[in-house]
Amino acid sequence: MSERTPEPMRRIVAARARSYCEYCRCWEQFATESFTVEHIKPRQAGGETVLENLAWSCFGCNGHKHTKTQARDPETGEKIALYNPRQQFWSEHFSWSDDFTEVIGKTSCGRATVEALRLNRFGVVNLRRLLRSANLHPPQNVESDK
Repeated sequence: MSERTPEPMRRIVAARARSYCEYCRCWEQFATESFTVEHIKPRQAGGETVLENLAWSCFGCNGHKHTKTQARDPETGEKIALYNPRQQFWSEHFSWSDDFTEVIGKTSCGRATVEALRLNRFGVVNLRRLLRSANLHPPQNVESDK
């Protein structure tokens, strides 16, 4: 049975992320689909619905992550734990391309997460391009607290 995250908890998770996806850094205000609370360690793997295990996620990142906790680093082929927004800082594992439209993995974890969650999906890259032209991208000061 599907367990819905309580609304007060959802509000805390969204506010903590400043309404940005904690993976691809898309802004909820411009999303075409609603954002969701994502279990970093999936419930199917014993993950609990507690703030330390929850991330604010766009529909695309949530759908691609699904129950994954690991993926292969495309550079080394090694299986690596995916980025955990509660234990790691985004800026340590990711950076922006020169035109700020693509997320670049700086570490094994970052590269594996970029590939597994498809952080540079066509529509997301187009949205970043449009937001950049309106001076609304990249997001400033959205590093979530661990």
